[in-house]
Amino acid sequence: MKNGRIAIPSMGNGGLEGERAGHFGHCDVFTLVDVEDGEIKEVLTVGNQNHVQGGCMVPVNLLAENQVKALVVGGIGMRPLMGFRQVGIDVYHDGQRPAIKPVVEDLIAGRLPLIDDSQVCGGGGR
Repeated sequence: MKNGRIAIPSMGNGGLEGERAGHFGHCDVFTLVDVEDGEIKEVLTVGNQNHVQGGCMVPVNLLAENQVKALVVGGIGMRPLMGFRQVGIDVYHDGQRPAIKPVVEDLIAGRLPLIDDSQVCGGGGR
């Protein structure tokens, strides 16, 4: 991905030096990384909003409102995945590396796969 905004579900304060959350719906914040011509231009964070069970469109709408084009997750349920697809946000999968910066760099370099339907989880901590 050479241009656009990437979202990474993050723990604590997030940021490039932060650590990813294992499941996007339970993260503290989303680290948003603006990429221009394959270079990281700006990094900001936006707080995750609380959502009740079944309210998995809350983070989908939050990221869509923040002009996110790509999301990198270690895990996601089918309902939010379908929601992201509907709003035009590509969802990529990374096998649980905790550091945010290398995952962002891999996405920019085209080394992360789009998540496959077989990789979704039950959601809700199941």
